[in-house]
Amino acid sequence: MGNIYDYYAATDDGHALALFEDDRMDDPFGTLGLKGVDPYLLLGTVEAHLTGVSEEQVEADPRFCELLNEAENEGPWLVSLTDGLRDALAAATPERLLEAATAWTHTEDGDGQDPALLADFLERLAQLARDARPRRRLYCGMSL
Repeated sequence: MGNIYDYYAATDDGHALALFEDDRMDDPFGTLGLKGVDPYLLLGTVEAHLTGVSEEQVEADPRFCELLNEAENEGPWLVSLTDGLRDALAAATPERLLEAATAWTHTEDGDGQDPALLADFLERLAQLARDARPRRRLYCGMSL
């Protein structure tokens, strides 16, 4: 049994929290649920690859996986994703997304992963980012 990650868009942190806490993840802006795609392990590398900045710069952004709810050790947790990631995903071509996915598979966290499957996830996340931009932000709800 793995963790569940739901990626979605909301107008702001308050709206995202309301959707998350009311378990209304079927919001009108779209939800993308996947098992095993952890934003902490994946999206820093992807954003760095797509934007050309270092992973350290990505992770220094206050919105990078910022915990938005008061969760216990067992979760669930809600984190914000950066606007830089949203914008980079929205602008990325399928080829760039495959390059980013491949780059991640060459990291310790991504070793042994299939870049084509990850690229498919990134394409779906990119579509959510295109639909969200510029008035909504991206979030990830996580549960065990």
